[in-house]
Amino acid sequence: MTTTPAPDGSPETALSGHAGELAVAVAQAHGVETMFTLSGAHVFPMYDGAVRSQAEGAGPPVRLLDVRHEQTAAFAAEATGKLTRVPGLAVLTAGPGVTNGVSALAQARFAGSPMVVVGGRAPNNRWGTGALQEIDHLPIVAPVTKHAETLMTAADVAAGFDRAFTLARSSHRGPTYVDVPMDEFFNAGSGVRPAVGPLRGATPDSDAIGRIAGLLARAERPVLVLGTDVWADGAEEAALRLVQEMRLPAITNGMGRGVVPGGHPLLVTKARGAALGGADLVVVVGTPLDFRLGYGVFGGKDGATPAAVVHVADSAEQLSGHAALADSVAGDLSAVLDGLLEALAGLPQPQRSDWITSLQDTVAAATSRDAELLGAEADPIHPARIYGELVPRLADDAVVIGDGGDFVSFAGKFVEPRRPGCWLDPGPYGCLGAGLGAAIAARVARPSAQVVLLLGDGAAGFSLMDVDTLVRHQLPVVMVMGNNSAWGLEKGPMQMLYGYDVAADLAPRTSYDQVVTALGGAGETVTDPRQIGAALDRAFAANVPYLVNVITDVDAPYPRATFGI
Repeated sequence: MTTTPAPDGSPETALSGHAGELAVAVAQAHGVETMFTLSGAHVFPMYDGAVRSQAEGAGPPVRLLDVRHEQTAAFAAEATGKLTRVPGLAVLTAGPGVTNGVSALAQARFAGSPMVVVGGRAPNNRWGTGALQEIDHLPIVAPVTKHAETLMTAADVAAGFDRAFTLARSSHRGPTYVDVPMDEFFNAGSGVRPAVGPLRGATPDSDAIGRIAGLLARAERPVLVLGTDVWADGAEEAALRLVQEMRLPAITNGMGRGVVPGGHPLLVTKARGAALGGADLVVVVGTPLDFRLGYGVFGGKDGATPAAVVHVADSAEQLSGHAALADSVAGDLSAVLDGLLEALAGLPQPQRSDWITSLQDTVAAATSRDAELLGAEADPIHPARIYGELVPRLADDAVVIGDGGDFVSFAGKFVEPRRPGCWLDPGPYGCLGAGLGAAIAARVARPSAQVVLLLGDGAAGFSLMDVDTLVRHQLPVVMVMGNNSAWGLEKGPMQMLYGYDVAADLAPRTSYDQVVTALGGAGETVTDPRQIGAALDRAFAANVPYLVNVITDVDAPYPRATFGI
C-alpha cells in the first residue's frame, strides 16, 4: 500500500493498495488495534492488510487474533467496544461465519456497544451461480445493526469502512456491518485514510435541563440510576460530580457499575428495593426503562403515589416510548449531567438527610445479611461463598465478566466494582456464551489487570473450547465456575410453575477443569468451601488460563423478583 498527502491539503491521507489494505488502514485510523477472526479465504485480504500494517508502521499495527468459533470473535469485538470505547473489529468469513456472529451483533445492538463486523461474500463474478457460501447477508444482519452495507467494488471500500466505523462510534453507539465480494477484496483501489477525532453527542435542550433540575430541587426522596451509556459516553466523571455535590443516592447497572465506586456512602444498589420503591423522583440516565427497571414504574405500593420518572439518554431515539415520563432530555451525557449540576447550584434544596440515612441503614442491614451467606459453610457449597472468597481478592482495576444465569446473578449482588469500565455482562439481551470472547478482549485491552470470568456450567458449554485461544495467544485469565449441574435459571421457575422440571439437568459434577487442562491451561475442582480461597490464590498466581470449578448446591438459587417478562 502507498500513502501520500491528500491533494487538497486536508489532514486526510491518500491511500492506494488492495481493498484489504485500504480496509485495515481505515480501521487503524479509527483506533483499531486488534482484529478478531477465524480463518476464511473470503477475508484473506484483511489478513494481508493486517500483516502489512505491522511492516509499514503507519500507526499501531493491527494484531490478528484467531479464535475457535466465530461467535467468540464477534463477542470479543463487542467487549472491546465496551471496554475501550473504540469500535471492536470482527472479521468473519462468508455464510456460516457471518451467521455465527449474529448473536453478538444483537447483543451489541441491545447494549449500545460500538463494533464493526466485516463479512466475506461470494465473488461478484460468480454471484447467482451457486458459489461456496453464497448468501446475501444484509437481510439477516440488518435488523440487529445500526447500518449494514455491501461494498460492491474495491473503490467503495475506504469510504464504506469509514462510514461503518463512524456510525458505530456515534451516539447511540452500536454494531455496524459491511461485506465485500471476494473478487473485489483482492482488487486494487484507492481512497483516503480519514482524520478521526473525538465525537461528541448532540447539544442537549437547556430548557429541559432546567425543568429536570427543578424536579430534582423539589424532590425529597430522589434516586439517580446510572447505566451503561454513562460509561460509553465518557460521562463517568460528570455523573460522580453530580452524585457527590448534590448528595443524590445512586443505583448503577451494566457498565454504569463502578461510576459510583463500591462502598461509596451514596451508592445504594444494595437498597435497590427500598430506594426505587420509596422514591418520589427517579432519574434514569443512560439505560433503557426495560424489565431490569420495572419498565419505568417505581413506587406506588400500598396506595402510595408512584414516583415521577425522568429519562436521560445519549440520543433521542433511546428515550422511552412506553413509560409515563415527568420529563426527558437527550444529548451528550456529560453536558446533561454538568448542566443539571450547574442549574441545581442556584436552586434551594430540600432537607434529605433522613432519606439518605434510611437508605444507608438498609444498605448496612443488607451487607450484614450478606455476610452470613458469604461465609456459609454449607455442603454442598452455597454459591455466595465463592464471592465471599473472591471479592476480597479483587484489585480495584480488576475486570469482572459474567457469563451465566443463576450463578452470575449472585455476582450482580455481591460484586461492586470500585472503578468504571470494569464490569462486563451480556446486558438486556441476556445471551449466554459471550464470556470467553469477553475474557479474550479484556486481557488484550487491560494487559496488567486481573481478568476474572464468572461462568455457569451451562454457559461454559457454549464456548469453553476457546480456552485454546487463550492458551495459543498467551492470555492468562482466571475462570471461576459455579457448577450446580443444572440450568439453574430455568430449573427453579419451572418447578414453581409446574411442580416438576424437565430439560434442566446437566451431567453431575462434570470436571470442566480437566477440559481446560487438556487445552493447555490448568485448574481444579473444589467441593469444600474452606478450599475456595486457596484455589483462587493458585489461579491468580498461575499466569495461565485457570479454571476453579466449584461444585455448588442446586437447591440454593438466586432469590429473584423478576423473570424478565
